[in-house]
Amino acid sequence: MPSRAILAAVNIDDTPTLRRATAADGAAYIQLVRGLAAFEELPPPDDAAATRLLDHTFGPRPRYELCVVELRGELVAYAAFFETYSTFRALPSLYLEDLFVRDDVRGRGIGGQILRHLAGLALERGCGRFEWSVLDWNERAQSFYRSLGARIMTDWHLCRLDGDALAALAQKTGA
Repeated sequence: MPSRAILAAVNIDDTPTLRRATAADGAAYIQLVRGLAAFEELPPPDDAAATRLLDHTFGPRPRYELCVVELRGELVAYAAFFETYSTFRALPSLYLEDLFVRDDVRGRGIGGQILRHLAGLALERGCGRFEWSVLDWNERAQSFYRSLGARIMTDWHLCRLDGDALAALAQKTGA
């Protein structure tokens, strides 16, 4: 039977630690982003996009914030988020762009830990809302979010312009 000292060390190492990401987390963070892309069956960021991701969170002009969860000395989860603004409420909102927990550590409360942290951060910053999107096929995530009190907003639809359509609209003149 292991001694108490060994058990204590194992328990400490086996406790997920949520913290603000640092530039030293860059490579592991990119691996997690690529893991999210695989889960969503989307193309992962290429090397140029990965470089931009790191610059946009750790560079001189951060465009989003990043928190990570470390377990047993390695990153196993992350959340990328930023503030938006609600003109109807005249208050900022906290928007969660990505939440990803590696499959091998799901079910340990890590996603809930991240969401509770971000909800507290939203309140601390005076935000009137904390929002995020969920894929329509990800019923497990939808059920989890509902269990936390979140509403799935079916009356709102995401609109997106990218690539050629974005460039074409930017070039249009007149009505």
